[in-house]
Amino acid sequence: MSNNRRPAYATIAIIAVVIIATAAVILWFKPSNDVNSASIKSSVSDNETNESVITELAAGQVVKATTPPSQSQFVTGLENLPRSLKGTHIDGEIIIDENKQLVVTEGLRRLFDYFLSALGEEEEATIFARVESYIRHHTPEPAASQAVTIFNQYVAYLKALPEIEKRYGNLQLQATKSGELDLNAVAQQKQDIANLRQQYFDKSTITAFFGAEDDYDNYSIEMVRIDQNKQMSDAQKQAARQDYISRLPENATKSNIMQQANISELMTRTEQMKARGATPEELYNMRRELVGAPAAERLAQIDQEDANFDQRFTQYETQKNRLLSQGVDAAQAQIQIDQLEQQLFSDTERKRLDGYAALQRQQAVNNP
Repeated sequence: MSNNRRPAYATIAIIAVVIIATAAVILWFKPSNDVNSASIKSSVSDNETNESVITELAAGQVVKATTPPSQSQFVTGLENLPRSLKGTHIDGEIIIDENKQLVVTEGLRRLFDYFLSALGEEEEATIFARVESYIRHHTPEPAASQAVTIFNQYVAYLKALPEIEKRYGNLQLQATKSGELDLNAVAQQKQDIANLRQQYFDKSTITAFFGAEDDYDNYSIEMVRIDQNKQMSDAQKQAARQDYISRLPENATKSNIMQQANISELMTRTEQMKARGATPEELYNMRRELVGAPAAERLAQIDQEDANFDQRFTQYETQKNRLLSQGVDAAQAQIQIDQLEQQLFSDTERKRLDGYAALQRQQAVNNP
């Protein structure tokens, strides 16, 4: 099982809230990196936020990993791992070139985040020693010292981030209350974060550590900007989204964003077509066009499973209401209802019944 926890980045968190508020579903499908024999095998990172990392770091000062009180604790850096890291694959990579110089990648940042995720379980000085030992055990010089230096810079950067959050207040809460994100505030906050990065990293490290993340942020912000434009029709908004994506450089980020756009379009069109009574064949053809035949077939199967569940649920509700209306002893009625549930639903499905019934009631209220 991979442990891919990551520190929180203010812009990502804000955008996520707004996407939820606007009912836009944007899923990251970030590519994994194939690494050569000079690197450590990486797993896929998922941008999961971890507020505790920055909170813990902000509480103290940067501890230099070059002092060896704790260095003697470790040889490989993997001894006596904290509970949260035990049994996990190391997330990240260390890559060097033919001259044993460090090649900075986004995977190096993931490696730092992997160990920093244990803050709270381990002291900061212990984590610094663990990271330095791990780097030096797996990496020759001068790349090892270069990586240790960047790790110290990265932690200092993470400690400085909360000050920017304080400066702008709770934009997430503001967006939730108003239903719209203050894009000017987001743009200024992003600029402040960019300025902060320049204080700690050189240009190539900034690109490697944050380039893909910034591309996704910019895409998400532009999608929100389009969605919040009240002067545009739905068709114009869709055209604007497609135009933005078409102008992105041809790279893995664009490919992943196109997948995300297809998924968002798929959900929208599926709802619209079902509302007007589209046939299964019409739904299949639309889905095949957007996501391919295998996915379209799986979605068709899910439709059938959902329809079957709905039919059984309707039967269940009818018989349940009949039992309750007959004036039978409450305990006896409940026994019969339990038996009915066992006949009609699997154990997993039975756990869904209360929530599904509540959803049906809410839909009935919203669509009388």
